[in-house]
Amino acid sequence: MGQYLLDTHTLLWLHDDSPRLSKPAKSIILDSTNDLHVSIASFWEITIKKSLGKLAVTYSLNELYEACITSGIIILPIQLSNLIKLEGLGFYHKDPFDRLIAAAAIDADMTVISLDPNIAKYPLKTIW
Repeated sequence: MGQYLLDTHTLLWLHDDSPRLSKPAKSIILDSTNDLHVSIASFWEITIKKSLGKLAVTYSLNELYEACITSGIIILPIQLSNLIKLEGLGFYHKDPFDRLIAAAAIDADMTVISLDPNIAKYPLKTIW
């Protein structure tokens, strides 16, 4: 059993059943022995991008949240310990949401499922 943190695009592609989701990522996600998590920061990022017109999805944030709950995906709150990890991270990535996701993964020793090559620059495990 593994502990995995979905990056925001991974969550969206999973919800959309997108072919952009890699075979290894899909295999991990479909393995019921794995625990899947998503940071509340991803929901924050989605909200901001939708309001700025940078993300076009047909479903509401609440529908996405409910889909996560129904699928057994654990929603991670932002913890002070995440911010302490974030404080010590390098700036490989200018996106504050991705940096927070990386910090949460490091803090909880989770593997991040992400296509983003900048996430892989942090001291954490990634898979795509």
